[in-house]
Amino acid sequence: MTAFLISLAVLIGGYIIYGGAVDRIMGTDRNRKMPAYTKRDDVDYRPMKPWRVFLIQFLNIAGLGPIFGAIMGIMFGPAAFLWIALGTIFAGAVHDFCSGVISIRMDGASLPEIVGSQLGNGVRRLMGVFSVLLLILVAAVFVLTPAGLLAAMTPDALTTGFWIVAIFAYYILATLLPIDKLIGNLYPLFGGALLFMAIGILGVLLFGDVSIPVSFNDGFESHSASGSPVMPMMFVSIACGAISGFHATQSPMMARCLTNEKLARPIFYGAMVAEGIVALIWAAAAVAFTGGYEQLAEYMASGNTAGSLVHDISFGWLGTFGGILAVLGVVAAPITTGDTALRSARLTLADFLRFNQSALWRRLVVAVPLFALTAAVMMIDFQILWRYFAWCNQTLAVFTLWAVTVYLSRYGKYLYAISLVPAMFMTAVCTSYLLCAPQPEGFGLDVKLAGTIAAGVSSVLCVLFSVFKPDSLNGLQTTRS
Repeated sequence: MTAFLISLAVLIGGYIIYGGAVDRIMGTDRNRKMPAYTKRDDVDYRPMKPWRVFLIQFLNIAGLGPIFGAIMGIMFGPAAFLWIALGTIFAGAVHDFCSGVISIRMDGASLPEIVGSQLGNGVRRLMGVFSVLLLILVAAVFVLTPAGLLAAMTPDALTTGFWIVAIFAYYILATLLPIDKLIGNLYPLFGGALLFMAIGILGVLLFGDVSIPVSFNDGFESHSASGSPVMPMMFVSIACGAISGFHATQSPMMARCLTNEKLARPIFYGAMVAEGIVALIWAAAAVAFTGGYEQLAEYMASGNTAGSLVHDISFGWLGTFGGILAVLGVVAAPITTGDTALRSARLTLADFLRFNQSALWRRLVVAVPLFALTAAVMMIDFQILWRYFAWCNQTLAVFTLWAVTVYLSRYGKYLYAISLVPAMFMTAVCTSYLLCAPQPEGFGLDVKLAGTIAAGVSSVLCVLFSVFKPDSLNGLQTTRS
């Protein structure tokens, strides 16, 4: 229990202390003209109340990552708690907040435009393709997962196929309609279910007759039954609960709806901290409910899934009514990520093509090919989809963090350290994972050799940045206009 409470305190204290410091470094300005007003079209650019923007951002980025990823991640041991807490504060929240603020200052620009403005047009084109493909992967994964959960909760006549069609139809509407019509009205309901789930499970952990058998005294080596190493496997397994490149594709969507730049910290940094808390709760719940690392591994090895465990914990700890609400919250999480993934893909592609989206026919021109590609990707085996999504997701975070570092280097000496350190670390994680992951998804190298090469790649990039970084304040006015 002590390790859990320490990690929870780090998350809350980190938002107040480190989040405040990052806010001051970025220099958010309450008097800045916001794109919600200067480019208002009442489709994608529209002022919205802060609490609605927070809920949309939180639900956009939550998905199943902080739930399923945390459940799988805790099998690595106490290192999972440490990564969720420190990764969220020093990497994930910095990543989300800085990309959101830069988007505001670029009139709500999508991620490839942000990265390209700092790393060049060649990288912008690469990121345009890469981010759209990732968003299509997200949408496909987050159609299949909630469809299976809903099929298990409803009468046999409502099959998985039925729910796939129903969810995909909702995604189409959410992608095309003005943001305040469907997303703005449904998200408070979905958010209530997700928050109830997290608060209910947290209440049982704190005040129920349960113990959390996780202690930092157990050491930080891997407790995984498969023998998978903590580095890099745990850092890829726990993605959305600590840092996720997907989040930077979502921040620009809310940058177009914020009414004041001073709200960026509670919206972007705060939503990531909230997600870290959700991940911490589910990691603790998984090991507490089953009784320990070995028992959790045995539970998963006996044919159960992370979804099965969520169901058992929800109904076992919260009763029938509470369990239904909790599971609905788990269902809502991927749906509210999948719909905005496709919407963000439309915006990213439209920005890339410089194609105005104010008219419905213009949105259809961009969206219909995206719908067709998503339907095709859904035919691929789910396990393959998830593996490639996990690596692509973290690689996207690497590009974003390096772009933020270049942006911050324009401010002055050393301030860019807040993103440089996580950029180097995540570069090492992604490179190491690609090198040591089993074929065909990786090269199958020895873990130590992969780690050594990855550290070298990260160091070389740091040296190149030091040599070629832009002069302080060079181009600052264009990025802050």
